[in-house]
Amino acid sequence: MKKKLAVIALAGMMAAGFTTGNVQAAEPGGELYVFIAASLANAMEEIQKDFNEKYPDVEIFYNADSSGTLQKQIEEGSRCDIFFSAATKQMDALVEEKLAKEDSVEDLLENKVVLIKLKDFETKVTGFENITEAENLALAGEDVPVGQYAREIFTNLGIMDQVENMEINEGKNVTEVLAAITQGSNEVGVVYATDAASVADQVEIIAEAPAEALETPVLYPVGLTEDQEASSAEQEAAEVFLEYLQTEEALTVFEEYGFSPYTEEKEESASEENIENTEEKAAE
Repeated sequence: MKKKLAVIALAGMMAAGFTTGNVQAAEPGGELYVFIAASLANAMEEIQKDFNEKYPDVEIFYNADSSGTLQKQIEEGSRCDIFFSAATKQMDALVEEKLAKEDSVEDLLENKVVLIKLKDFETKVTGFENITEAENLALAGEDVPVGQYAREIFTNLGIMDQVENMEINEGKNVTEVLAAITQGSNEVGVVYATDAASVADQVEIIAEAPAEALETPVLYPVGLTEDQEASSAEQEAAEVFLEYLQTEEALTVFEEYGFSPYTEEKEESASEENIENTEEKAAE
């Protein structure tokens, strides 16, 4: 699912009184169930307030957890109108299962994977390369996107076996990993840059993931899901909210929380850089 991000203006969009033939469009309203990756929670709370100033009749209910957990809940029949994942894997699976609407999916945001420690806490660890020098590690589970990214980094650095022999506190989502560090339960942990920024007064970033060790872009796709219980007004609300998430107004909020808007141009540039790095290694 790699579509070029298009900033969509809301002005005049599905306004009251707009008609197609003799059928009047439903006015956005009712309950909206939005499943979001845990790392999006703070930004989405602010976006909800801004959105409700324009559409006060839409009541939004967030379900924030790891993308893998949210995927399973949708597959098991939980009511959901929009899925906002922290990785393409979970979204692609739902599209394949016809539970997410493929033509609505957009790769909206990018994030970074970072290694953190508690502020003023002493550690020998200086980066991902020597993470095994830590006494213990807070790490998200294998079905959690940030946990998958971390394992890709360790594998590409050739230290996965050593990491597996460490004392690992495995969190069910990135929020639990962050809490393990802020509470002093673990020496180091792997989270998103946006999570670290949310508690910048408590944690320090030791290092960002080496570019050559994380070839998978940290993308956040968002799209409509199949909700058979939704009324026409609620279906309209889902479409309006999805489009609102792509506006300059919403993207500005995401940027304030450390995310970057995704564009295909960035991915093409990153791909070219990876090819160059591969060629350089082959020539050595």
